[in-house]
Amino acid sequence: MSNLSPIEIVEQLDKYIIGQDEAKRAMAIALRNRYRRSKLDKEMQAEITPKNIIMVGPTGVGKTEIARRLATLVDAPFIKVEATKFTEVGYVGRDVESMVRDLLEASIRLVKSKKMETVILQAQLTAQERLVDILMPGKKHEKPAQFLLSGTVKQEPFQPEEESDIKKRQEIATLLNEGKLDDIIIEIEVDDTPMLGMEIAGIGGDLSFNDMFGAIFPKKRKKRKVKVSEAKRILEQEEADKLIDMDEVTKEAIDRAEQDGIIFLDEIDKIAGKNAGSGPDVSREGVQRDILPIVEGSIVMTKYGPIKTDYMLFVAAGAFHVSKVSDIIPELQGRFPIRVNLKSLTKADLRSILTKPQNAIVKQYTALMQSDGLNLEFSEEALDDIAEQAMLANETSENIGARRLQTVMENLLSDVAFMTGSDVPLAIVIDRDYVQSHFDVKQPKKDLQKFIL
Repeated sequence: MSNLSPIEIVEQLDKYIIGQDEAKRAMAIALRNRYRRSKLDKEMQAEITPKNIIMVGPTGVGKTEIARRLATLVDAPFIKVEATKFTEVGYVGRDVESMVRDLLEASIRLVKSKKMETVILQAQLTAQERLVDILMPGKKHEKPAQFLLSGTVKQEPFQPEEESDIKKRQEIATLLNEGKLDDIIIEIEVDDTPMLGMEIAGIGGDLSFNDMFGAIFPKKRKKRKVKVSEAKRILEQEEADKLIDMDEVTKEAIDRAEQDGIIFLDEIDKIAGKNAGSGPDVSREGVQRDILPIVEGSIVMTKYGPIKTDYMLFVAAGAFHVSKVSDIIPELQGRFPIRVNLKSLTKADLRSILTKPQNAIVKQYTALMQSDGLNLEFSEEALDDIAEQAMLANETSENIGARRLQTVMENLLSDVAFMTGSDVPLAIVIDRDYVQSHFDVKQPKKDLQKFIL
């Protein structure tokens, strides 16, 4: 668990998200409280549960990005789910417990990735030995050197017996490290895992046929002909998997999911509101009642074992244009004690989003064009006009927040992006004249029909 202070957390979020200080502050406090809880004795820890957060704000203002960046900052298991894909028990759709299983899967991938980093060097050495065994010419070959460099070499484990054999292995290992053998085709054995994608729902979660039959029948091996470069990757992965204790990974992943997991419930406003009695609205309140025990704290059965949701952090978000937060059933409202309002983006916010974040849109497009040898430059006046164009489009049509900048930039740079090869100049300056001339025809017109009674 990270010991960053709330101020430091907000500073990290500021590198990627413009504005929304209230939401950043609330998330930073929630994260710090987790660290504070981890320093207490076990008895007190059991009494303290996370204070779940509900974010209210229009689309494209940074709700998801705040939660995602926060999880990345502390390596916490994180998933985003849309509340609209769940339906109450008795209706067709995924059950709400699947979000907890998905979180555990994310936690296992996270823990396994960290374990992989600790064993990768040993795995690389072992994989290299296996490759040398494959590439090492056998005694039955009359012209070992020519055979090695001319075609397919089959896997024949080789034990060095003479000094010349040891020297030959060292030479092959050197060529492997230098990448000079990457294009040679060799034959290796890999696990044969037939993809039976059908899943069945049952006690313990969604089980695939692979999971069921994999435990009954031993794994089969099959031969594949691949390049040395691809074989190196496959064998390194295989050797790393052998060095990792999956029981230990599963145990740690369950603990991290229970204590550090973050579930982001998006579009929660779409399941708010009273039942209309027919149509798709019939299950809105039912979905809320199904989500309630998960947020309250319950035990969910998975194929890895039971997992508790008592100490997971739930972050709900929605625009609430049609419905209100008060339309959510009171029991579920009570499980989200912290409510933060995210503001619509202003022209100044859009202008900052273009250039200030580490992943700013202008930086992305500049890097893309630079890969083709084109230096793209934007004048300050052009950036002002781009932000104004995005603001105008949001006001005259649907307000999609910062996502509108992607649309404006694509339209603005479509001609530049289309140029390739010899047509690409050394540099292009996007100035005010370029922006205004480009959007003269594409200037959005205000739709007055919605104002006519």
